[in-house]
Amino acid sequence: MENYVKLAKMRASIALLAVSGVALAGCASGARGGEGGGNASENELLQVTPAATGEIDKVTWNSTYGELASLDPIKAFNYPENTIVSNLCESLFQIQPDFSIEPNLATDSKTEDGKTWVFGIQDKVTFWDGTPMTVDDVIYSINRHIDPAEGSYWGGGVVSNIASVEQTGDWEITVTLNEADSALPSSLATIIGVVVQQEFREAAGENYGNPDAGVMCTGPFQVGDWKQGQSITLDRYDGYWNQDRAAKAKQVEIGFVVDPTAIANGLATGEIQGSYDVPLPALSQLSTSEKGNLYYGEGMQIMAIIATGNGAFGDPAVRRALTRATDREAISETVYEGTGTPSRSVVPQSPWNQFPDVAELRDEELPDLSYDIEAAKEELKAAKVDLTQPIKIVYPSERSFYADILNEMANGAKELGITLEPTGIPSAQFGAFFSDPEAREGYDGFVTTNYLSAPDPLLHLASVAQTGSDQNYSNFSDPAVDAALAAAQAETDPAKRAELTVAAEALVMEQQPWVPIADLAVRMYMDKSITGAPASFIYLYYPWAADLGSAK
Repeated sequence: MENYVKLAKMRASIALLAVSGVALAGCASGARGGEGGGNASENELLQVTPAATGEIDKVTWNSTYGELASLDPIKAFNYPENTIVSNLCESLFQIQPDFSIEPNLATDSKTEDGKTWVFGIQDKVTFWDGTPMTVDDVIYSINRHIDPAEGSYWGGGVVSNIASVEQTGDWEITVTLNEADSALPSSLATIIGVVVQQEFREAAGENYGNPDAGVMCTGPFQVGDWKQGQSITLDRYDGYWNQDRAAKAKQVEIGFVVDPTAIANGLATGEIQGSYDVPLPALSQLSTSEKGNLYYGEGMQIMAIIATGNGAFGDPAVRRALTRATDREAISETVYEGTGTPSRSVVPQSPWNQFPDVAELRDEELPDLSYDIEAAKEELKAAKVDLTQPIKIVYPSERSFYADILNEMANGAKELGITLEPTGIPSAQFGAFFSDPEAREGYDGFVTTNYLSAPDPLLHLASVAQTGSDQNYSNFSDPAVDAALAAAQAETDPAKRAELTVAAEALVMEQQPWVPIADLAVRMYMDKSITGAPASFIYLYYPWAADLGSAK
């Protein structure tokens, strides 16, 4: 890994390596609330679960992907860290269960050109030690991402576009960008916008974020006892500034159990009361449980094949042909046990649901990706590469479900007269594919289980397909795509911006630098004694544990 790692590269590789079971694929839905159970193909995906009826003394939860490495927000780049830090440290804006963005530590935002942004700041927020949050703390926290000495994992992309952050009023800051970015508030709903106490950070030095030193933030929970290798306890902060969203649980203990069987048994017996990212092998057991409910939520995750730019897979016509020749419905029904939906784009469907006015436009503009061998053969006629060379797609060998997916793709390739070779390598080596171009030499593509950090399709499209962007692993560059993305990024009118984003998405999907396979849904289980946690994929940046409470 690079010393300075752009978010997406580190996030994608670590998230994939951490997977202990197959993520669920899901279909889009605007459903809210409701009971769990069954499977995702039989039920509408949820955004929330039934609200808690009251407080509860303690909840026992589990972190399926294991123990976090640090509590420092700028080092929160993966499931274990983000799932916990999201309950401790707050951002200027906040992603809601329906994927909308609301002011949080910020009161509002204003811009005329997308380059100069003015943000009002809450004036009655306190840290856990009772001291007030100041504008200086806000500016310091954003600048931590810019300062190379801090080593933020969020230092590329949006952050690299920040020219300055200045105080321009008693409770006001102005962020000036190098290039227009109409989605800045969405980015400030992620770790980029999280505020920490400057004095505490500077006093803690190198120990900041470690079990002994911890952090000092403003969220509804504060750090309790971190038992390394076992669990971390979050204690309710009774002085929390936003009492309308105060935590209902006095304490939440989050364990670090990663074995799928142990997780399943712990949830089934009630030893563990709840968990996100329920391992696939546990679903059948938990779906019939009389002690709890299994929920499927709207996601922002996708499983895809990333082109390296090498070999036959480097030709867009070959990628388009393989997409049409791959029975992605079969993958959803078998590998994902009937819970999957084939992706229609490199952007998962759920983030698009908040833009219903462009749904018809997307239907018109996006290419057909449905399984059709004859259509695949037609696509292949445009190929300009040697089709006799085998296509090597790499996956981490410990994750056999990737082999199942690639074998299905290989079956389709065979019908086209192409040889596709699934190539397994140890996970310890696989991580380098996301950060080291030399590691990708000799291979044509590699798998990813990826997610959007903010519910904005444009941010993900730019990350994947803009020249020089952080998840552009094949050096893909197309002037028409760059121009379309830039036009959307500069547009401040939401409706026009959505239309321009669709135009850019259509161009990207004609090239397919990533071959999309399946959208992935959230899978969550809760004991019947508790309820309230959001079901949608916001738990990495939203204080989900604060919504947990008694179901009785």
